[in-house]
Amino acid sequence: MDLQKRPTGDGEKPDRQPATTDRKPVAATELRCSDADRDRTADILRDALAEGRITAEEHAERVEGVFRAKTVGELEPLVRDLPGAHGAGGTRAYEPAPNHPAPGAVPPVADENVAAVFSSAVRKGRWRVGRRTHAYAIFGSVEIDLSEAIFEHRQVVIKAVAIFGSVEIRVPENVSLRGNGAGVLGSFEVSTLDSGEQDAPVVYVDGLGILGSIEAKPKRGKMIEDLLDRISDRVHGQMRKHLGH
Repeated sequence: MDLQKRPTGDGEKPDRQPATTDRKPVAATELRCSDADRDRTADILRDALAEGRITAEEHAERVEGVFRAKTVGELEPLVRDLPGAHGAGGTRAYEPAPNHPAPGAVPPVADENVAAVFSSAVRKGRWRVGRRTHAYAIFGSVEIDLSEAIFEHRQVVIKAVAIFGSVEIRVPENVSLRGNGAGVLGSFEVSTLDSGEQDAPVVYVDGLGILGSIEAKPKRGKMIEDLLDRISDRVHGQMRKHLGH
């Protein structure tokens, strides 16, 4: 049997060559825009209206365009002629959560107290987290699990005191976690965590362990499922406010 390829003659189709998979990278303007991108664009338009650079009619028309935009390239023309799009205020760089709550953001009085004296106390499941929670473990143990909780406030403080006891705190992976405390013949351990979302909740753990232990860390695999929806609702609310100007 002759295994050699015969030359292609008239009327004969040449051997097929394997298809090439030359995929070109997607241009930045073709990327899908996020709610944060829309929020930044709306902020530029709001500032331009306040400065008298555009009229109220132009502002309303452009904000409607922000609602309709699906890609970054569709947002750019809406602010191309405005200085805010070309200066430092044109983009909002990601900033990690501060180490302490903003002044006045969290009241000094606790919304809820969780105490265990010669016993144990558990707060977990689908519950609404107040701005401030106090946990006391005296010859006992307290478990506070926020992995399925409902966050109605961006800044949450948990004050923990453990005397011959333990306080264990677990948070979702997509929030920020900060700690400020000490252990006296005991331990105070907080695993610092930074969320990828600029507007994600921040949990601040302040504590003191006297011959006891305080531990706060993320619960792997647990996320705030409605976080993106809540951020989206906030952004859309701002958009509607812009349209009302």
